[in-house]
Amino acid sequence: MNIQIFGTKKCNDTKKAERFFKERGIKYQFIDMKEKGMSKGEFTSVAQANGGIENMINWDGKDKDTLALIKYIADEDKLEKILENPSVIKTPIVRNGKQSTVGYQPEVWKGWS
Repeated sequence: MNIQIFGTKKCNDTKKAERFFKERGIKYQFIDMKEKGMSKGEFTSVAQANGGIENMINWDGKDKDTLALIKYIADEDKLEKILENPSVIKTPIVRNGKQSTVGYQPEVWKGWS
């Protein structure tokens, strides 16, 4: 398994995801979304695997102005705006090769090993 966890240090679900893999002795790579973010290709492949861009966004997030903008701008502009503002992306994003999840989903991860 080649696990990557995209999240933030302050996100409780990201911490729970890290603990899930640590407890099982599974190595993972943590990518801090505040420092590095996701590339366009990474984000697009995860979005496709999880039902599209709309499912990748934390609509309950703090940045209401950016969320409103993303909701109403043209689809072709959404991706750029989301990647410029990684704080609107739902975390953690856990990748295992081509498989991925958005949010805390231990039931799915158990099926990966």
